[in-house]
Amino acid sequence: MTTVERRAPDDVLVHLRRARDHADRHYAEDLDLDALAAEARLSKYHFLRLFRTTYGVTPAEYVSRRRIERAQDLLRSTNLTVTEVCHAVGFTSLGSFSSRFRAVVGETPSSFQARYAASGGPHIPGCVIFMWGLAERSATQEKRDGQSPS
Repeated sequence: MTTVERRAPDDVLVHLRRARDHADRHYAEDLDLDALAAEARLSKYHFLRLFRTTYGVTPAEYVSRRRIERAQDLLRSTNLTVTEVCHAVGFTSLGSFSSRFRAVVGETPSSFQARYAASGGPHIPGCVIFMWGLAERSATQEKRDGQSPS
């Protein structure tokens, strides 16, 4: 018996895309299933089922992969440390960031960064990245951490 591939009906795709676009824009924030389902205006378990069926990954896997993609960009083009990149893309634990990065990319963040540093290409200073908000933590995360946004 073969498995029939299913996807969400077209009228629901609009809602799934809204949630996916929200995850793309706010990947560094604390996104959970409830927040993404609310963005899609669907119940969380229905949203989870439809998202996985349509995109082939769960919403959490999608957000995690998006964070890793952004981390690759930052490690390749800036002089930020691995820890700074970890927090800039929304991970709270360096260990979970490193293990997830290795699982997705196939090497550790440090070796990935060293490989691109060896190429001698120009790097954007970390202060510029943070000044222009290219790796900025959300105001809600800053409030949660007890800091006031600047």
